[in-house]
Amino acid sequence: MRRRDFISLVGGAMAALPCSASAQQAGKVPRVGYLWHAANAEEEGPYYKALLEGFTRLGYVPGRNVILEHRFPNENPDFFKSMAAELVSLNCDVLMGGNNASTYLKNATTKIPIVFMFVADPVGLKLVESLARPGGNATGFSSFGRDLAAKRLQFLRDAVPELSRVALLINPTDFTAAMYIEVFQAAATELGLALQAFEARSLEQVEPAFDAMVRAGMQAVTVVNGGLAFQARAISPKLAIERRLALCAYSRETFEDGALMSYGPDQIVMCRDSVIYVDKILKGTKPSDLPVQQPTKLELLLNLKVAKALGVTVPPSLLIAADEVIE
Repeated sequence: MRRRDFISLVGGAMAALPCSASAQQAGKVPRVGYLWHAANAEEEGPYYKALLEGFTRLGYVPGRNVILEHRFPNENPDFFKSMAAELVSLNCDVLMGGNNASTYLKNATTKIPIVFMFVADPVGLKLVESLARPGGNATGFSSFGRDLAAKRLQFLRDAVPELSRVALLINPTDFTAAMYIEVFQAAATELGLALQAFEARSLEQVEPAFDAMVRAGMQAVTVVNGGLAFQARAISPKLAIERRLALCAYSRETFEDGALMSYGPDQIVMCRDSVIYVDKILKGTKPSDLPVQQPTKLELLLNLKVAKALGVTVPPSLLIAADEVIE
């Protein structure tokens, strides 16, 4: 079964669907800017579609009662910065962005409301003052809790009982890189595992990173929420299987191309539901009055075909705990 009901705010907001867009002032067409991560809408794939679906569900029709400005920086820090500034110069009514993009938006404006999603550490990144009381001009959806790192590593160890050395694939240009290393290192130490971070700044550096893992004697690898990991979702599982590394992903989208497992929130739902906050802000609610939403339901996904290819026998206890098993 797929569990996609993890955002607590949806129920109340959905009741207002039929007339939400009609609440805009007559003659005023709101402009919403989204700073993506990939190079184009096609690469953003399910997230781009989910965002448009979110607007449609609330009665918005792009070009008629809302103007959507999309920018695609292709994981380039310079493009992130310049495109964030461009969206601000357009006087958007609301800005939106994913994990890394949100910090660039926050650095570009303290006035225009920002709705973020997939952000691992909103407080640590200084996007908000606290999850309950964001303050300032930003709020949104967090995708990561510190206990999530421990659970991912625990599930990996359950699947691979002889596991002792785990790689962490990191893009060092992400603002959350240091946080992820700290959290996963602490979780690994608690579980008696040796963890080593391997860096990749672009798609071209992903394969060399996997080769470095093999040379270092790694037995498994986990990837963390980020634009590059999403871009590499089709090649990372293939590289892992070829090198006999058990790969733990962070979402269904980064799992379905051949990872051994995934543990994390449903990011499609998160992306779609982020529009609910946009709608509230366009109707007059201040971002500071909208608490950051955290995932309350998490999916454990397993692929037994990949397990067989790796020579891994998944224990019955893990199969029972899984939300979905590919056989």
